[in-house]
Amino acid sequence: MLMSFVIGQVFLLYGAANLISLFYIFAFFVLCMTLFVAYFLLETKDIPIEGMHKVWSQHWFWRRFVLSEEDSYDQSGGVVHSSTNNVKEYPGRMTTFVVFASLIAACGGLMLGYDIGISGGVTSMPSFLQSFFSSVYHKQQGMVSSNQYCKFDSQWLTFFTSSLYLAALVSQFPASFSTSKYGRKVSIIVGGFIFLCGAVLNAAAIHLAMLIVGRVLLGFGVGFIIQAVPLYLSEMAPSKHRGALNTLFQLMITIGIFVANLINYCTNKIKGGWGWRLSLGLAAVPAAIVILGSLYLPDTPNSMIERDNILEEYHDLGEACANASKAKNNNNWCAIFQRKYRPQTVMAFLIPFFQQLTGINVIMFYAPVLFQTLGFGNDAALMSSVITGLINVIATVGAIIMVDRFGRRTLFLAGGIQMLICLVIIGSLILKVFGVAGVATVLSKEYAVALVGLICVYVIGFAYSWGPLGWLVPSEIFPMEIRSTGQSINATINMLMTFIIGQVFLSLLCAAKFGLFYIFAFFVVSMTLYVAFFLPETKRIPIEDMSKVWSQHWFWRRFVPAEYSHTNIEMV
Repeated sequence: MLMSFVIGQVFLLYGAANLISLFYIFAFFVLCMTLFVAYFLLETKDIPIEGMHKVWSQHWFWRRFVLSEEDSYDQSGGVVHSSTNNVKEYPGRMTTFVVFASLIAACGGLMLGYDIGISGGVTSMPSFLQSFFSSVYHKQQGMVSSNQYCKFDSQWLTFFTSSLYLAALVSQFPASFSTSKYGRKVSIIVGGFIFLCGAVLNAAAIHLAMLIVGRVLLGFGVGFIIQAVPLYLSEMAPSKHRGALNTLFQLMITIGIFVANLINYCTNKIKGGWGWRLSLGLAAVPAAIVILGSLYLPDTPNSMIERDNILEEYHDLGEACANASKAKNNNNWCAIFQRKYRPQTVMAFLIPFFQQLTGINVIMFYAPVLFQTLGFGNDAALMSSVITGLINVIATVGAIIMVDRFGRRTLFLAGGIQMLICLVIIGSLILKVFGVAGVATVLSKEYAVALVGLICVYVIGFAYSWGPLGWLVPSEIFPMEIRSTGQSINATINMLMTFIIGQVFLSLLCAAKFGLFYIFAFFVVSMTLYVAFFLPETKRIPIEDMSKVWSQHWFWRRFVPAEYSHTNIEMV
């Protein structure tokens, strides 16, 4: 009654002032209540009312208020029960060498991050545009009339950015073979070397074809890196620290983006119009770090088993022999589509698919272009990109701290809600400033600060959720015999979607205008609901026991073999 009174009292007053935004507010509350039900409300169907209190004792959150004697583990998306008597403490612990190996491998993320940050910066530099994309340069200088939404619309310009991701997609097939056949370490070194060659070619480019070939080489290098590094980190880390160590990859991506934005800001001030060459050429530095550092890395025990190199590490483990034989005899690409692997395979397709539909890479590698579209000057646009890049790094450090404490699902859901709110408000602000026609106007200081602030909050939401978890979860859910193939699918879909989004973004911005941010918001709602209902929690589950998680999920258990159905999961 109280809420009915309040709503009835203020509806007409607020609706008369801002009717359109009122529906956005209601939509936001509908999303919140849906997520609350999905995450906190248990199913009470067919439960006797006398036994209702027992339901709460097995819920992942409410059990802390009901039980103190026994430890039941549960979640709304899937149910996993474990007794304290069955918990197995694995001997693996965090050592200096494990941290060193993980940091060196994670430096592969510097390569991807540097390229994401550098490409958007150089495409906003007048000297670079004048050399390779003269039509865009004339639009930018106002020589050709265009509205704000369409001033950077060029298929060749977008292909310069997105060609890397198309090449990374194609490279997944040889990268998967290399990672499985020769190990994670070899693939990391190969990826670093190819990336180094691409950086040199881009720095020396004198025409567009040379520039694109360099980008393709960069893409092949990135393809090997994103195939091998997440697997290496997941397999090297102790189970209780797997989330934190795997998130180092995303942290290095964000550091690479930040450093690239900072370099772009500095090289843009170089007289003579050659600053863009320095920006592109410095991509060789992270590649050199990866190549030299990887020479001192060991390969992972799982990789040795997969390659039938058992006597070197596990001569006394009969189970390892059986796993190696299984990995050797199966046709991985056929096996991964078997019914029993359906849950993992679906996740390997949908998680990277949704990750790119958050719109984050649009913000990251088109940030300077986007800020110029919003009315910022060239220096201001580059500095705003530096700010968002720094925020990205800081928030990803937070993810390292939170991922093994709060779990994967909690971060996915919280980040999704945060991104949704920001995207809706950003779209509405852009509509208010430029209107539907995109008429050029001077951006007031208040609107400029608001837009940069909202984009930073949006980046924070991604940086602690879909950013690191988009790499972590697919790399930890597959059994050993198909793990490399599963990561190949994850990386392929990731690069395919990145290529598509990168290729069509500027054209979509021209066509959909402010509505593009509403489109991304719709996908954020979809992916958040998908996680709430279909992704089980994998926090602190040993990577060897991950298959058992799916057997106790309300939906996926129908696909999992019966031998896992009554097996307790050993948490660490």
